[in-house]
Amino acid sequence: MMTNEILRVGFPTNDCVNVEEHFGHCERFVVFSVKDGEIVNKEILEAPEHAPGVFPKFIADNNINVVITGGMGQRAIDLIKANGGQVILGAAGNIKDILNVYLSGSLYSKGSACAHHHHDEDHKCEH
Repeated sequence: MMTNEILRVGFPTNDCVNVEEHFGHCERFVVFSVKDGEIVNKEILEAPEHAPGVFPKFIADNNINVVITGGMGQRAIDLIKANGGQVILGAAGNIKDILNVYLSGSLYSKGSACAHHHHDEDHKCEH
């Protein structure tokens, strides 16, 4: 990362404390701005309505560089990456703890994309 560059790391959440298991089902995003390894700002953003392509556009519009989540559909992953973003899957638990692991360079994506059944509103992501 270049000096003086702000890295924006976003976490989908419902309670603003823990990572939401599925990216597309969250109510909010906690977004940390990080400069030279230090957290310089924390924002809580209301998530947009869940519809195809809306969340990746929201990520790009809010200049979020990295999304750390439990699971995400392959289309959303592809759209975020196409906009220059990074996706880390398989995260669970306390957002602040996960952010600290990420900033230490020890967090790696360990999940796989969720298979969606587009007409099933009760979709559960199995990993």
